[in-house]
Amino acid sequence: MGLLRLEQIAGMNCHYYNYSLDYFMDTMEACGYKTIALWGGAPHFYMDYLTYSDCARIRKDASRRGLGIKCFTASSGTYGYQMGMQPESQRERVYQYYVNGIKASAELGAGMMSMNSGWGYWNEDTWEAWKRSKDMIIRLCEVAEREGVILTIESLRKEESKLAYNLENTINLFEEIKHPFLKVMIDTTAVGVAGETLRQWFETFGDDIVNTHFIDGNPYGHLAWGDGTSDLEGWLSVLKEYQYEGILGLEITAREYYNDPAAADKKNMEALLRYT
Repeated sequence: MGLLRLEQIAGMNCHYYNYSLDYFMDTMEACGYKTIALWGGAPHFYMDYLTYSDCARIRKDASRRGLGIKCFTASSGTYGYQMGMQPESQRERVYQYYVNGIKASAELGAGMMSMNSGWGYWNEDTWEAWKRSKDMIIRLCEVAEREGVILTIESLRKEESKLAYNLENTINLFEEIKHPFLKVMIDTTAVGVAGETLRQWFETFGDDIVNTHFIDGNPYGHLAWGDGTSDLEGWLSVLKEYQYEGILGLEITAREYYNDPAAADKKNMEALLRYT
């Protein structure tokens, strides 16, 4: 139906936790994907504040399968590597961790790294965590500009963070930082949980939206397409209306897919291919 291009459909490796990175890439090739958004977590990608995996090898392995890496996600699911970290000594390690993520993004040829606001301590004044997160992102924007990498920030769910967990908070953080190398990413699950719509986000941010986590849900859950209740054609029509040219990252995180992740990505491709 011409609502998206094949190259916009970006497989992700989050749910391949029990499988190798080679298996993930082989699956992407077999299912007809042309694009991947690499999740940079173990066991597929090893990174800390001192070092990170061989990006040249990973980029070569993807290329020989006809896959382009269009986004890199520095894993931030644990407290130790999140933007609102409090102790100063640990904050510098967090900073170096994301600096390595930016460098890895450049070396992978991704040109884009996705991240979020973090969350800080829940028993402190939210404003204190907000300031730490904002200051960290500003510093990282300066590194991103030097490396030629765009940073894209997504909202989290309210149970995950008291910082950027909805449209209003994301607007505030984006406007306070206001850096040309900081752009916006939509996570459709977080948007749904907040009771918001894709149209509201595009009316607000327009061309500053350059990345998405585009998954089915109810609205909870990061599910394969067809396993939730989301309006796929309606959402794609909104993206088409606003001339969105970014990727649709298939961030599946529900553990029910861990045993057979390939089946989920085959299902995703079959669902989305009808609209190319």
